[in-house]
Amino acid sequence: MNQIGHNSASKTPLLDQVKVPADLRKLKESDLRQLADELRTDLIDQVSMTGGHLGAGLGVVELTAALHYVFNTPDDILIWDVSHQCYPHKILTGRRDQMRTIRQGGGLSGFTSRKESVYDPFGAAHSSTSISAGLGFAVARDYDKRDNHVIAVIGDGAMSAGMAYEAMNNAGAMKSRLIVILNDNDMSIAPPVGAMSAYLARLISSKPVQSVRHLAKEVAKKFPKPLERAAKRAEEYARGMLTGGTLFEELGFFYVGPIDGHNLDHLLPVLKNVRDGEWDGPVLIHCVTKKGKGYGPAEAAADKYHGVVKFDVITGQQHKSPPKAPNYQDVFARALIAEAKADPKVVAVTAAMPTGTSLHKFAEIFPDRMFDVGIAEQHAVTFCAGLACEGYKPFAAIYSTFLQRAYDQVVHDVAIQNLPVRFSMDRAGMVGADGVTHQGSYDLAYLGCIPNMVIMAPADEVELMHMTATQVAVDDAPTAVRFPRGEGLGLELPARGSVLEIGKGRVLREGSKIALLSLGVRLQDALKAAEELAARGLSTTVADARFAKPLDEDLVLRLAREHEVLITIEEGSTGGFATLVMTCLAKHGVFDRGLRFRPMTLPDIFIDHDSPKKQIEQAGLDAKSIVATALTALGLEERLDQPARA
Repeated sequence: MNQIGHNSASKTPLLDQVKVPADLRKLKESDLRQLADELRTDLIDQVSMTGGHLGAGLGVVELTAALHYVFNTPDDILIWDVSHQCYPHKILTGRRDQMRTIRQGGGLSGFTSRKESVYDPFGAAHSSTSISAGLGFAVARDYDKRDNHVIAVIGDGAMSAGMAYEAMNNAGAMKSRLIVILNDNDMSIAPPVGAMSAYLARLISSKPVQSVRHLAKEVAKKFPKPLERAAKRAEEYARGMLTGGTLFEELGFFYVGPIDGHNLDHLLPVLKNVRDGEWDGPVLIHCVTKKGKGYGPAEAAADKYHGVVKFDVITGQQHKSPPKAPNYQDVFARALIAEAKADPKVVAVTAAMPTGTSLHKFAEIFPDRMFDVGIAEQHAVTFCAGLACEGYKPFAAIYSTFLQRAYDQVVHDVAIQNLPVRFSMDRAGMVGADGVTHQGSYDLAYLGCIPNMVIMAPADEVELMHMTATQVAVDDAPTAVRFPRGEGLGLELPARGSVLEIGKGRVLREGSKIALLSLGVRLQDALKAAEELAARGLSTTVADARFAKPLDEDLVLRLAREHEVLITIEEGSTGGFATLVMTCLAKHGVFDRGLRFRPMTLPDIFIDHDSPKKQIEQAGLDAKSIVATALTALGLEERLDQPARA
């Protein structure tokens, strides 16, 4: 058996002994600095081989080790907000040998996942949920008369979302013990931290000071009310001046900090004090960290290596394949820039994703016409509604999966008032390694049921330019365009998009027996399927709907009337485009005349992370699956295994 620190064959002798946090807690406190250094080294090595989220994890190495050392996880509940920073946590909680499978088919999730480990009590990949969930855990614990701790770690960026303050307001009004750690890696709240702030944090969180504060409160109660309130305010604002915690105190939290999140001599005493203190309600520990900490290339990069592909550990050089074609986000930015040059009323709004939506490129040209409102999708939508009321043409560039968070605002603030807010929904459909939490599976369903909405989906990048131009032209209704993550087809792009006729699709291939009606980027698979079906002697029409709403009913009815089989194809959930088509067909009595209709949607399951190609195959939306659907509809299943004619 190797002695601690003496395994010369390994770069990580201490970490090699830690299979689960209970092993970590067997180490001497003086060994934790070396353990943290080894954990950082291992994290860099692991992610260099797989790609994934790196910068955020590097920033919480010491914090992760300290939390698992001080608290008795998994009995003590540890919740990571968003959880893109959870890789060090995964390494310490029995998953180190699986890290090279992260974000790959059948491998570990890039986020926390309840089905993956007992050390992941709450799954997350959307922001600002940890305090709400933590309060739920804490109240359940209190009901069950247990005494375990509940800790929620939330980043300063996630604190820009209203949900975090809703949760803090609720928690502050209750007596449940909840520990919130504000991981401030942007210096957005705290001044530089050092020995004095560490001393104050230790002092404030210590039992003697807790007792003095309690005694002072009791004594103050003996004074007349005006004097009691004045004494309480004086204490609060004195603490606020010293530590910056007035806001959190006002929300009902006992504030501790700021402390250096990379200094274990500062972290450990405070965490122990909070663990062992007799708190009357929730506590917030303000912990200042540095994203990308300890890896030079990450610290020097503008994005701190937030998300990376495989890279060389020595140089930090990422092994990015040269793109075959511009990705859809960049094409969207190009289209919007062209429109903004022609129309000074065009403005862009995003919710903390300027790079992900490529609006940073828009901002380079129109810095005064791009607004990043932070992780605040609800505010973003209603902000756009206000702009639209005054005649501006706002584009709300929000991922499909994140727009779900602003559904009431889409309905109440935009659609009911019929305001021309333009929704540009990136990441529609499958998204590969980011998995279920980031897949834009539901927008066709959740927007398709709302009156007044115009909904489009481009089949390629040129169509995206046309649809962006069309959104600018529609000034009497809200519009939405959904487009996928990843590269386009490599088509030649126009200088500016052309305005499409609202509610009109197009036919790309004429046939007589089978009609394939596609919405969005699955059109290429529909065309491939049509070739295969034609080779089997089955004449096939292929049409691009372009619009889910208003639906091109003339086109739908013609396809139904002139073909034996009509198949709709969409990279969206049940309840979306196919439902709108079926409603049209049913209203016109088409089913009464024997049409063989088959909707092809995403299956009614959550599809885990994998390559987009494999996800589409699993969903049954590739060309092979379209052919199989058509043959089955015609009762020709026995021909599925037969090759097409030459």
